[in-house]
Amino acid sequence: EDYLFLSGVFNAIQAIQVIRLVTLPSFCKSRSYLYSVISFYFFSRSVHTYNPSSLPEDETADIFVMSSSTSDLVAFPGEEAARADLKEYANYRSPLSTRYASKDMLYNFSDLKKFSTWRKLWYILAKCEKELGLEITEEQLNEMRTNIFNIDFKLAAEEEKKVRHDVMAHVHTFAECAPKAAPIIHLGATSCYVGDNTDLIILRDGLEILIPKVARCIHRLSKFAKDQRAVPTLGFTHMQPAQLTTVGKRASLWLQDLLFDERNLVRAKDDLRFRGVKGTTGTQASFLQLFEGNETKVTQLDKFVTKSCGFAKAYAVTGQTYSRRVDVDVVSALAALGASSHKICTDIRLLAHMKEVEEPFESTQIGSSAMAYKRNPMRSERVCSLARHLMNLVGNAFQTSAVQWMERTLDDSANRRITLSEAFLTADAILETLQNIFEGLVVYPEIIKRHINAELPFMATENVIMAMVKKGGDRQVCHEEIRVLSQKAAGEVKQNGKDNDLVERIRASKYFEPIKDELDSLLDPSTFIGRAPSQVDEFLKEEVEPVLQKYSEDLLGGTAVLSI
Repeated sequence: EDYLFLSGVFNAIQAIQVIRLVTLPSFCKSRSYLYSVISFYFFSRSVHTYNPSSLPEDETADIFVMSSSTSDLVAFPGEEAARADLKEYANYRSPLSTRYASKDMLYNFSDLKKFSTWRKLWYILAKCEKELGLEITEEQLNEMRTNIFNIDFKLAAEEEKKVRHDVMAHVHTFAECAPKAAPIIHLGATSCYVGDNTDLIILRDGLEILIPKVARCIHRLSKFAKDQRAVPTLGFTHMQPAQLTTVGKRASLWLQDLLFDERNLVRAKDDLRFRGVKGTTGTQASFLQLFEGNETKVTQLDKFVTKSCGFAKAYAVTGQTYSRRVDVDVVSALAALGASSHKICTDIRLLAHMKEVEEPFESTQIGSSAMAYKRNPMRSERVCSLARHLMNLVGNAFQTSAVQWMERTLDDSANRRITLSEAFLTADAILETLQNIFEGLVVYPEIIKRHINAELPFMATENVIMAMVKKGGDRQVCHEEIRVLSQKAAGEVKQNGKDNDLVERIRASKYFEPIKDELDSLLDPSTFIGRAPSQVDEFLKEEVEPVLQKYSEDLLGGTAVLSI
């Protein structure tokens, strides 16, 4: 059934391509057209195949058993009244807006921010056109400026329903409250003047919200790494115990990934340019006509508008839209942040499983509705869950960029409305949660010591051999003695569930009599961590501090408080 459904969806997409290709010149309607027609045929066949009436009676009963067994769910009174009274809760609401993202990021992607920015762009365009000689009055400009936030969203929705065009619907709505300015609103512009330029402003502002949050996460985690710089802990390769490292050194690995993310997000923001005023296909033909063939004034208009909107440069060339490769760069940087966050929080979850490290846990927090004793790493699990969504969104940006035809096709629009907003809202939620985790990480040294003691005797065998050789022993003979004792100790651990008693076996062996007094020093965990503490110090000084110095204390301040 899943196969038939998915193949039906796939073939429906092919059918839509048929409709698009039919409108192209005849040279496009050859083999690809034939293939699409064939796909549409198989789509209709798959829909026909998935017809319960065509299935045996026993299979039909299995498919519809759920609908008959859940009929009691509709037997309760009051649903219609509740839907009428609780309208806000009777419609789908994204968890990103109701549970996870911050107010600043929610506003950045709100309708009010979007459509007021459209009006600001119309005002700036008119103002710059007036400065370059077009007949636009101060009265018209003032009427536009004072009505930027006077948006009748109900009227705009009604207009869009009539004209099926969001930009023209808002042109008409703006004209209703600024009637004297109506003749010069959107003068010379195309829809992408407001649409794409607003998107670039929102992307820029969104990155400016996220980047300080990354810096705060780096700041909090750097403090943790410094505090734990010399605390020995088991390293793990292949998720099997390996040579010791330190808690702080492991945190520095997390920090390094976040530094990469800070760099990538800053680079993405700095690389953003403005679309500017480019006209319907990017040639600026409409503006050239407005200014009667004066290319200098058209070029000046592009620069004036770009500078007025806070951008140093506009893209030198565009089609109708700015290149959707820009979205790829931005969403890729956000997806990379998702990958870093997922790795960090997966490590924390594994460490919580071993009871070595825990994320914050409030006194009234409940870990499980059934198992009252549980302390689940729910924050880290949330980050991993959100990060998976964020990492998958980048595929939309790649595909949208790849399938834009010629100067522009509109199949980017609906996808971008979802992808761009969700990428930023998800990244925002991840960073808010990460900061909260880093501000309350708890380490349990005694548990860590217990785990070290269970593995360290095996790791210390090479040190024991070297110590015996220094006392005149034969390396090969010593190796065999250690091998035999290690196998016996391992058998006690694996077969009988006992503690590792290799050290006691070495102490009891007459062969190792010459080094018995050295065993404690040979088994000191701090002698197995190499340069880890120094590496942490050097990393914080040379890599982390220069990044944090770019941010003021105000930006690095504050505590992340989660509402859920």
